Amino acid sequence: MYLVLNGSLKSAIAYSAAANMNTNKVVLLRHGLEYASKIAVAGLRKHKMEFDLIYTSLLMRAHQTVDVIVKDMNYTNIPVRCHWRLNERHYGNLTGYNKREMADKFGEEQIQIWRRSYDVLPPKIVPENPFYSIIRNNPKFKNIPEDIFPATESLKEVIARVLPLWECDIMKEVLKGSRVLVVAHGTVVRALIKHIDDIGEKEITELNIPNSVPCVFEYDLKTCKRVNKIQYLADEEYVKKEQEKVAKIGDYTSRKKI
Repeated sequence: MYLVLNGSLKSAIAYSAAANMNTNKVVLLRHGLEYASKIAVAGLRKHKMEFDLIYTSLLMRAHQTVDVIVKDMNYTNIPVRCHWRLNERHYGNLTGYNKREMADKFGEEQIQIWRRSYDVLPPKIVPENPFYSIIRNNPKFKNIPEDIFPATESLKEVIARVLPLWECDIMKEVLKGSRVLVVAHGTVVRALIKHIDDIGEKEITELNIPNSVPCVFEYDLKTCKRVNKIQYLADEEYVKKEQEKVAKIGDYTSRKKI
C-alpha cells in the first residue's frame, strides 16, 4: 500500500479540477509487489503524481515495492526515509506459522478474532519461537526502544505505534508543502484510515484494503480534516474482487521474511 500526500497546493490543483486553494489530496495504497507496476504505477501516472519524499517501513517487501515505484516512475532522486513505526503488525507467537497450522491448533474462529479484531492480542512471541531471536536481534530494529519493542500487537497497538510518526513527522512535511509518498503494510494502512476517517472500532475490523490500488482522500489544509468520500483509482469490479480476496486471506497466512 502507498499513502500519497500531495503537500503542494499548486500540484493539488493540477491533479484534480475539483481541488482548490484550501484542499489537498491524500492517496492510500496497500503495498503489493506483484501488482506494484501494473496497478499502482498506472494509477499514479494517470493522476500525474509527483513526490518530494518517500516514507516506508524497515521490511524487505516494502522496500521491494518502493524500488518498483521509484524505477517505473523515474523517482530516482527522491529521498527515502525508513522507519520502524511503519512496520507491519507483530502477530506475536503466530509469527512463522501459516493459517492452516494455527487453525488446527487454536481453531478457525479464534484465528479470525486475532486477525480481524480491534484490540484482541495474539499470544506474545516466546523465546522458543524460531523467529524470536531473528526479530529481536535484527540489526534493522536496533533503534527501537527496548521498553516499546512489541511482543505482540492488535490493531489498537499498531495505531498507537504509527500515530506519533504520522502526526509529528509525516503530516508536518505535508503541511509545509512536501509531496509525500508512504509505502506501508495492510494493518498499518487500516490504522491510518481509522485515524483519518475516524472509523469506529467495529467498522474498521470489516474494512478490506485491496493491494496496490490507490485510494484518494481529500484534505482541508486549514483544518487537516478529511473532506469528500474515498475514491479508488481502479476499475470498480477489480477493487471489489481484490477486497474479497483480502477478506478471505489473513496477512500472516504465508511465511514472511524480515
